[in-house]
Amino acid sequence: MSTPEYFNEIFANKLPGYLGIVVTHMSGTEVKAEMEINKSNIAPNGFLFAGSVVTLADTLCGNGCISNLPGDATGFTTIELKSNHLGTAREGTIECVANSVHMGRTTQVWDAVVTHRQSGKTIALFRCTQMILYP
Repeated sequence: MSTPEYFNEIFANKLPGYLGIVVTHMSGTEVKAEMEINKSNIAPNGFLFAGSVVTLADTLCGNGCISNLPGDATGFTTIELKSNHLGTAREGTIECVANSVHMGRTTQVWDAVVTHRQSGKTIALFRCTQMILYP
């Protein structure tokens, strides 16, 4: 259930799918994905929409949380997210790697780094805190 194919399928007709986010790797504490830069995620100024970068990072942190829910949990909800945008790009592909920082019973914290594949430049740093939900 925690495979790239699973997440790509469930998000195909949701925001991550519409933006072209493709999960490429899943392990216990690390998730990777990529997104091609195209007209659907470019702002009128010709650069990436900040929201598309945040959606990429948030999607990976959420996927990681889903994959690591305690057995009696029913789900999760994001209670805080923060992003620092350090750069942008106009073409190519951006990649994201999310890693767990804290895997508690009531909260999880995930960090993500978004980079531009072609230049290697860091686009954004991201931290997401999720609250684990129980019946």
